Amino acid sequence: MSKHVDTVRIFTREELENATNNFDSSRELGRGGHGTVYKGILKDSREVAIKHSKIMNVAEKDEFVQEIIILSQINHRNVVKLLGCCLEVEVPMLVYECIPNGTLFELMHGKNRRQFISLDARLRIAQESAEALAYLHSSASPPIIHGDVKSPNILLGDNYTAKVTDFGASRMLATDEIQFMTLVQGTIGYLDPEYLQERQLTEKSDVYSFGVVLLELITRKFAIYSDGAGEKKNLASSFLLAMKENSLQSILDQHILEFDAELLQEVAQLAKCCLSMRGEERPLMTEVAERLRTIRSRWREQLMQNPIKETECLLENSSSQYDPSSTGHHGSLMALDLESGR
Repeated sequence: MSKHVDTVRIFTREELENATNNFDSSRELGRGGHGTVYKGILKDSREVAIKHSKIMNVAEKDEFVQEIIILSQINHRNVVKLLGCCLEVEVPMLVYECIPNGTLFELMHGKNRRQFISLDARLRIAQESAEALAYLHSSASPPIIHGDVKSPNILLGDNYTAKVTDFGASRMLATDEIQFMTLVQGTIGYLDPEYLQERQLTEKSDVYSFGVVLLELITRKFAIYSDGAGEKKNLASSFLLAMKENSLQSILDQHILEFDAELLQEVAQLAKCCLSMRGEERPLMTEVAERLRTIRSRWREQLMQNPIKETECLLENSSSQYDPSSTGHHGSLMALDLESGR
């Protein structure tokens, strides 16, 4: 793990009250079962996101401590940065860097659903998220299992740089240690079936959940979605069935169907490997990140040789920010609790 991580700063309550105009409702970025996230402006004009939790039970206090311990040790461009915390209140508050473009969940499923999202942007978000998880699994010491990988827990920064967040369900593993969980944490639709059955949390549990995120990126469907008849369906199950029946096109987002079929097939095959029912058959996160790097590199080469509407290589409106009035989550750190299902 990096030796150059800044020390977590201790903020006073007064500092955070001043930064948020006394936690004014106009500063809310997101609200969930665990509390509210506010946009704050510090004295040095830096924008931050402040997680103001509700009264916590013992389990939530453990999550709070876990998040501070883990994030204070992590230094990676694709992991949200913890700046500090405030301890002089009944329920401690966490202070993070402010991420300007909301969550991947909002991008894929929010009010701007008609917005065109280029294939390159989707591949970039997938690759960077995978690199963050690969870092947690392989470069952090001890290894860290995220435990709740999903699209609401991937924030989007400038130029839609991916930032993995919400480490409340995370676990640090000593070498060769097995983490048995008495209480399964996570979100329906993303949960590793093997973890659900055996209560054993491993790096491969994150790999499965990432596979579902990859499906969201190429299908633009919810992890649990409604079909035309209004019936609730599991995206992973529907996808695996489509692959088995050689009808991948039936489930892919129509906006990317016109692009390289072979490349889309490769992404789909990678997702299929991540979604294997047996953890030992899933690739390592480092292998997933490497495969995505290779796929994206080849796609960008194709773009240079044959410029098409993907030439911009980013979202159609990448030069502009989200309109706060349209999404309600400008600078959102709502991924910290909202949609968490925990």
